Amino acid sequence: MSEIIETRLADLGITIPEAAAPAANYVPYAQSGTLLFTSGQLPLAGGKLVHAGLLGGEVTVEQGQEAARAAAINVLAQAKAALGDLNRIKRIVKITVFVASTPAFTEQHLVANGGSDLFVAVLGDAGRHARSAVGTASLPFNAPVEIEAIIEVA
Repeated sequence: MSEIIETRLADLGITIPEAAAPAANYVPYAQSGTLLFTSGQLPLAGGKLVHAGLLGGEVTVEQGQEAARAAAINVLAQAKAALGDLNRIKRIVKITVFVASTPAFTEQHLVANGGSDLFVAVLGDAGRHARSAVGTASLPFNAPVEIEAIIEVA
C-alpha cells in the first residue's frame, strides 16, 4: 500500500509537509494502543493560512473546502511524523471538522467534504471514516477550518 499511497499523493500533486510544531502547551499527536489521535490541524501551507475568516462571511464554501483539504494534508503530516510511514495507517476511524462560520451558515458538512474527500483520494477505503462537522464562532489565527483525527495504525 505504501507505493499506492505515494503514487496517489504524486498523482494529486501533494507533497506531505513537515509536521507543524505545537503552538501552545500540547503534543501534536498521541498514541494509545493501535489508535493515533492528532491534535487539531489548521489549513496551513508554507506556514500561512490558505484562507482566513468565517464561512458565510468572507470565505466561500469552495474556499472552505480548500482549507479543509489543506488541514487534512496536515493531519497526514502529523501521522507521518508519528508513524514514520503512512503505510502504517490501517484506516481513518473518525475526523472532527470544526468550521468557523457565521450564525446563519448551515453548510459545515459541505466544507468538511474537502477533508473527507482528500483522505479517501489518498488512502482509498482506509480513508473512509465517521465524521462530525461542527460550526464554531472562531478558530485560532482566524482559520476557517480545523481538523482532528483518530487513526487506527498497524
